[in-house]
Amino acid sequence: MKNVLEIHILQNFAPSNLNRDDTGSPKDAIFGGTRRGRISSQCLKRAMREHFRESGLLVEEDLALRTKRVVQPLAEALHSRGRSVTESEAIIALALSGLELKVSDGKSQYLLFLAEREIERVAGLIDEHWDSLVKLVQGESGGEKASKKAAKTTVPPELVKAMGAALDGGKAVDVALFGRMVADRPEAGRDAAAQVAHAISTHKVDREFDFYTAVDDLQPDDTAGADMLGTVEFDSACYYRYALIDLDKLVENLQGDRALALKGVEAFLCASVHAEPTGKQNSFAAHNPPSLVAFTVRKNASPRSLANAFERPVRPGQDGLVAESAQALVAEWVRLDAAYGDAGAASYLNVTPLLELALPGVRASTIDSLITQTMHSVQAVVGE
Repeated sequence: MKNVLEIHILQNFAPSNLNRDDTGSPKDAIFGGTRRGRISSQCLKRAMREHFRESGLLVEEDLALRTKRVVQPLAEALHSRGRSVTESEAIIALALSGLELKVSDGKSQYLLFLAEREIERVAGLIDEHWDSLVKLVQGESGGEKASKKAAKTTVPPELVKAMGAALDGGKAVDVALFGRMVADRPEAGRDAAAQVAHAISTHKVDREFDFYTAVDDLQPDDTAGADMLGTVEFDSACYYRYALIDLDKLVENLQGDRALALKGVEAFLCASVHAEPTGKQNSFAAHNPPSLVAFTVRKNASPRSLANAFERPVRPGQDGLVAESAQALVAEWVRLDAAYGDAGAASYLNVTPLLELALPGVRASTIDSLITQTMHSVQAVVGE
């Protein structure tokens, strides 16, 4: 049982290819025995992380970088301390080897998700031990150039311990929300406070093909035909999106900083509404905001998705797919509340073609007022 914030969204995208697979086709899934459009959770979370940074809701020091090129920001941090960038690269590689993090050609073996604060702390520690690391790199301690294996075992143990302690999540909101795994340093891993479901269409989806051509602007007048042609797949779908935040886990991941946790929740709510996948948007411009957004805060409750509202695919009726999907969602919501209780504090914004929905909770007139109402409910839980 958890103190949770749950997010339910219906979003109808015009013809588009927002999230494609390895063949370039829009992602899909079988649900309820029929093929549905799908947007992966990874795609949605990436869009949300980008929105955190671009919106200004969170400052840079409260965020993290996910990269193999960790040497670059570390070298920049050392350069700000007066160290040579060129010399720093070898020093950084040696220091990270003490953490079992192998660096080759300036890149780690796998993506590292590190908070800006963690990068600064590690850079500061390397700077403090600069002279001893330089000697190891140059092989001065043994009279000849140290091998990688020898260097790894001779990195000052106090530096290794301090760097390990520095990898504490750095109070980065995106690390706290989405978690991370560091294969060679499991103690540096973080269990995610947020869960984001793959968005699925509320109805059956069929793929379509766009045959496109392009003509050379300098093509001679007496030459006919296109100079490039091809096809691109697309679909259109009304998606049900579901996500949740374990509020207690978020506070724990942020080292008890409740004020930062509240900022993180607000940023997550805003990004859930405003962030959208960017796939093929230059070709389709499917910028369609959600038609129904509902936020629920529940105490000591089990999370529950409303995806089964669409196990039987919605069929477009007189009111259209969005309205029919909204009605199905409300019916499932009411059924589950009646059966399981724990209704919690719900708020929603409805801009579907239907004027009214019998949705439990308080109706908001704007997205800003919806977020404000929800944050009051979150604060009552997080502030306890």
